[in-house]
Amino acid sequence: MENVTNVVKLESIKSLQSTVRKLEKALSGMTQKGANTILVKKRLKAASIGLAMLENVWDQKQHPYTQEDLTEARNILNGLFPSIKNSYVKSKPGSPQRTLLERRIQALELAIRAIDDRSNK
Repeated sequence: MENVTNVVKLESIKSLQSTVRKLEKALSGMTQKGANTILVKKRLKAASIGLAMLENVWDQKQHPYTQEDLTEARNILNGLFPSIKNSYVKSKPGSPQRTLLERRIQALELAIRAIDDRSNK
């Protein structure tokens, strides 16, 4: 994690912050409609943990998460890759959507690495 540039760090944190906001909006909308929110809640928690882990590694910010939380978050974040990569393949080269997806993939990979690094200590 030490050979990550400041630009990549900033992009990754912004990407995960955006993901968290998007999931919070989705949760709010689904709650109002009375839809099942279990999956969105799990993804929101996992994205929040991923963000907290990047901030922990890069900015030494503390986090309240247990090893069990980290393991669950890692599995959920890892499970997001197939759908994100599928969207990436369908996106047009050079499009803003592709750039967003590239950054999201990179942010998730780094978050998983940060979780793995903390889990192995």
